[in-house]
Amino acid sequence: MKLVKSAMTVGHSVPFLIKPSDASAWISCIRRVWLDKYQPSATEPDAFSQLLSDLGLEHEAAMLTRLENQYPVSKAASFEHTQALMQEGAAVIYQGRLLDEQQGLAGHPDFLIRHESGHYQPADAKLSLSENKRGIQIQLGIYRRLLRNNLPALVFLGDGRTAQLGDEVEPLVDEFIAGMRVILDLPQPPAVRYSHSKCRICPHAAACRTEFEAKEDTSLLYGVHGKAADHLEDAGISTISQLAAQSVESIPDVPHLKGNKRKHRAILQARSMLRGEVFQLNKAVLPHGTWIHFDIEDNPLTPDRERHVYLWGFLAPPYGRENFEYVWTDTEASDYQGWLGFLQQIEHYRVQYPDLVLAHYSNHERATIGKYAERYGMGNRATVEWLLGADSPLFDMQNPVLDCLVLPLQGYGLKDICKHPGLVNFQWENEESGSQWSVVQFNRFRVETNLTEKQKLKTAILGYNRDDVTATRRLEVWLRERFS
Repeated sequence: MKLVKSAMTVGHSVPFLIKPSDASAWISCIRRVWLDKYQPSATEPDAFSQLLSDLGLEHEAAMLTRLENQYPVSKAASFEHTQALMQEGAAVIYQGRLLDEQQGLAGHPDFLIRHESGHYQPADAKLSLSENKRGIQIQLGIYRRLLRNNLPALVFLGDGRTAQLGDEVEPLVDEFIAGMRVILDLPQPPAVRYSHSKCRICPHAAACRTEFEAKEDTSLLYGVHGKAADHLEDAGISTISQLAAQSVESIPDVPHLKGNKRKHRAILQARSMLRGEVFQLNKAVLPHGTWIHFDIEDNPLTPDRERHVYLWGFLAPPYGRENFEYVWTDTEASDYQGWLGFLQQIEHYRVQYPDLVLAHYSNHERATIGKYAERYGMGNRATVEWLLGADSPLFDMQNPVLDCLVLPLQGYGLKDICKHPGLVNFQWENEESGSQWSVVQFNRFRVETNLTEKQKLKTAILGYNRDDVTATRRLEVWLRERFS
């Protein structure tokens, strides 16, 4: 394939085409864009990413079948074949290939659909527009640019709707193309800051982390935003050791790090990471009553994109393995029954334990109850009003952790705290288990036809949820014994 050398290739001997698939990496991290092109990782996708890919391909296949039932569909084999099919006026072209050597752009839309004007509209099958909206806007905008017409691009969504993207995406496409050209012309990967949420799922995480740690980059610290780290460096504080040696008064007010409280915590976080120490800011105040630990497992990958809670799990006194109780639903079709089963379980606990404390970690459980109440129009039900009202028994255990403690951690998730051998030191029976792992297992459960294998998958999910609520119990005990 002959390519036209453009400004984006000056720094390197091998030119690269900019592709719509680059958009997700560009949005996530500009360093990842460079590494993806010049030092691609051979890392296999994790099980959750593979599940998303498989579901996306299933949706694409379903859309292909739907279009084939309405129009003759031609499958493209190359850039040249796509052009020939377009010149012939093919009604629908599947897996078309578009190329503009002058702009250095290439794209492979799922479908090209002939409009009554004689021009073609690009269309992609996407499970949802919400999870990666900017990336999808860029992808479809690139296709429009390659087709050089003003027709809106189409997005066939997993819930059956069709979205349209028009000229409103053009500024974002311009920004993406200009940014990509700058990045790809750099002789070295661009400097960036660490992001715990993004970096830990990146295929280049190991290589980048070594560099961050060697530099003692302050963005490695929990609560120190990348922009704050930039401004701290401008003020002469470029390493964790330097930050640990500061006083509150010596740190200037910078974006994302303003006020004495935040500065004090950042200094202690630096000292905690360097020394492995725990610093207590305040006494941990835990509510009195009978505690039941509560955790849900939900599937975000439903056709209508409404999360389906397939497991409402509880650990009741005296908190042994045999005290794990749950409400389970096999499919989205029984979602309402699962919700009612949850409410009935809560009503049972309320009668049994008048001083009930329903402990969970993070706001996800409370938010999910609110969404379910809205979904089924049950906001006025007495139990729901009690759960979400001023006298709610729900207690988020993350709050006393964040309010009272500075821990030698980069993330303050339940597993971060509980698995740490110097902290709670509780280990899940299945080391691979996690929220995304649970979603993968449940989706396998849904399609499994062998009853024995199906039961094994359910047992594994239940075991993970039991460990989650046991972990919050262990966290409660740890907080009571050491900090309250």
